[in-house]
Amino acid sequence: MNERVRYKDFSGFMASRFPYKVQKISVNAGFTCPNRDGSKGYGGCTYCNNQSFNPAYCHTEKSVAQQVREGTAFFSRKYPNMKFLAYFQAYTNTYAELAALKRMYEEALDVEGVVGLVIGTRPDCMPDELLDYLEELNRRTFLLVEYGIESTDNETLERINRGHTFECTADAVERTAKRNIATGGHVILGLPGETRPQILAQAVAVSALPLTTLKLHQLQLVKGTRMAREYEEFPEHFHLYDADEYVELVVDYVERLRPDIVLERFVSQSPKELLVAPDWGLKNYEFTEKVRKRLCERDTWQGKYYNN
Repeated sequence: MNERVRYKDFSGFMASRFPYKVQKISVNAGFTCPNRDGSKGYGGCTYCNNQSFNPAYCHTEKSVAQQVREGTAFFSRKYPNMKFLAYFQAYTNTYAELAALKRMYEEALDVEGVVGLVIGTRPDCMPDELLDYLEELNRRTFLLVEYGIESTDNETLERINRGHTFECTADAVERTAKRNIATGGHVILGLPGETRPQILAQAVAVSALPLTTLKLHQLQLVKGTRMAREYEEFPEHFHLYDADEYVELVVDYVERLRPDIVLERFVSQSPKELLVAPDWGLKNYEFTEKVRKRLCERDTWQGKYYNN
């Protein structure tokens, strides 16, 4: 089987929708989360430190438009013909009044060169009135709504203080996809308490959702989080994969995924100054090459063991 079709990659997905190179520009619009402000709980998810994925230009004292303009300026110097997606990334980017959300989204779309939005959020923060607006927005621009799934196991979700169940996730994904909105998901492989068979069973559960895209992330312990403190006190509760072991897990996972789900990434990369463990010393693209090589070596592909 040709290496290029061993899994459905995100670059191919974007190329099928845009005749030019497209880059995400992260936006920190100053949102919080319902499990931080007391609506669902306090302290947030135990693994979460949003500093670990916010670029330098993402500061809440800057307007949405300013953040997007600064991000586009950075990439436009090297790629003058590039277009952009405003990526509402930090915390829960649908957790506000509808009028305020509309202002922020439209402000981002008004920046020159922006051709769409990616909105990261939680499955318990997607009311139908917002979906009504997003359905209309989707008719006039590119839109991807990305949900933090994290795990399909309710015991794990409770343990990491997620504040919602997998049933809530399934409901939100289904309601969004029914509006013909591209719907993404994000899972973390290796959360404490989850065994390898549980993780592979997750691939089956995720495949049953009407997802367009999926991000896989390895568990990373980040400074300033409750999970990092838990690891200090009880390291025996964690299994931190080394790079080669995680490659094998990813390949096994991908074999069980629905073949049409677009795989956006296999790993995440926290800043070195924030990362506690594991530190593989690999860039994202280097890890992706390891996965591609292993798929070829095993002569396997996405969905090989998928059973509808």
